[in-house]
Amino acid sequence: MPLFELKMPKLGESITQATIIRWFVKEGDYVKEDDSLLDIATDKVDSEIPSPVAGVITKIFFNENDVVSVGEIIALIDTSGSKDKVSAVSDESIVDSATEIKEVKNEKITSELKSSQAGKFSRFYSPLARQIIKNEKISFEELDKIQGSGINGRVTKKDILTYLETRNKVSAQTAAVSTGAGSSAADEIIKAPPLRPYEGDQIIEMDRIRKLTAEHMIRSKQVSAHVTNILEVDVTGIVNWRNKIKDEFEKREGVKLTYLPVIIEAAVKALKEFPLLNASVDGTIIILKKKINVGVAVALEDTNLIVPVIKNADLLNIPGLAKELNRLSGSARANSLKPDDIQDGTFTITNFGTFRNTIGTPIINQPQVAILGVGVIEKKPAVLETPDGDVIAIRHKMFLSLTYDHRIINGAYAGAWLRKVADYLESFDQNRKI
Repeated sequence: MPLFELKMPKLGESITQATIIRWFVKEGDYVKEDDSLLDIATDKVDSEIPSPVAGVITKIFFNENDVVSVGEIIALIDTSGSKDKVSAVSDESIVDSATEIKEVKNEKITSELKSSQAGKFSRFYSPLARQIIKNEKISFEELDKIQGSGINGRVTKKDILTYLETRNKVSAQTAAVSTGAGSSAADEIIKAPPLRPYEGDQIIEMDRIRKLTAEHMIRSKQVSAHVTNILEVDVTGIVNWRNKIKDEFEKREGVKLTYLPVIIEAAVKALKEFPLLNASVDGTIIILKKKINVGVAVALEDTNLIVPVIKNADLLNIPGLAKELNRLSGSARANSLKPDDIQDGTFTITNFGTFRNTIGTPIINQPQVAILGVGVIEKKPAVLETPDGDVIAIRHKMFLSLTYDHRIINGAYAGAWLRKVADYLESFDQNRKI
């Protein structure tokens, strides 16, 4: 019978494995093409995998919470099977072959672990995690102390690597003390003080996205020297222009026109003139990015945050930026972003104005070197210079805040870029046609 091999899909250039969150089908179920088969999760995004063919699920090779490498067979679908007639698997060689590969891998890793350690694992560990445990000679006692950040508390590869990093630092400090060598403040491990909940306190376990976000933010503060510059911008011309064309724009383009596409356009123009802000740092090497891929922070209903990326933002006009923003934010809130939608950002913008906040000091989205914060637009009295002298007028103003990595960007460079963005916004043509 014709058997279709369902493989773990490629989820982006930098992603090599994914965790199976849940199966929507079981062996023997009939599925139509595009029916949902399973949900998977990576360190970046959750994805729903549809069936590429119609047929009967004859074999499922992995369970929920298993970590699977890209390209591995996760299930077999009998495409000759029908809803009324669920046939058994006759081509056992394919099933046996795939099963044998899986068993050989697990048997080899288990055998290697048993040769160097005694005892049994008290929790599930992926084959890759087990290999790291073996290579680093992590004891079962140590493993039991590692808090898992994966689904249902599963210990991931990242958890083990984070633990090893901490363990190695402690070992280095101990060695330094024993030899009389001093340790710098940068090498000290700072631990949060122990907490004891009181009666009536509510205890909430972080979900997977919040754990990943927390880890990402802490690492960013440890990696980059954060500094923030703030500047107030007069956007009266942009407000008047948008009020004049927004109805016609929505009718023609099918999406609402917000201020953000205009701000992105100005930021992108300035990035071309100040390329150091569209870069990454690798040790002592600065990598200037050729592409300008702008990430835009989107707040989700569960209070989490995700940053989808507008690829090649410098090649899009305002309608193009508006449409892409609408697509990405809609997909983010519907939990239907593809892994590629949140990868390869080179610069990030976060809009505090959405929540009517005036100013914020955002944290850099690693491995980028800068992030722009946008405040709410408010009417304010301002002094204007006229041929007849200074006058006070009502103007629309907002604050921009640029947080940047002071390892490679100094205040003068960052300030000049921020001023350039403001100049583009303040000189916006109110008669512009789009």
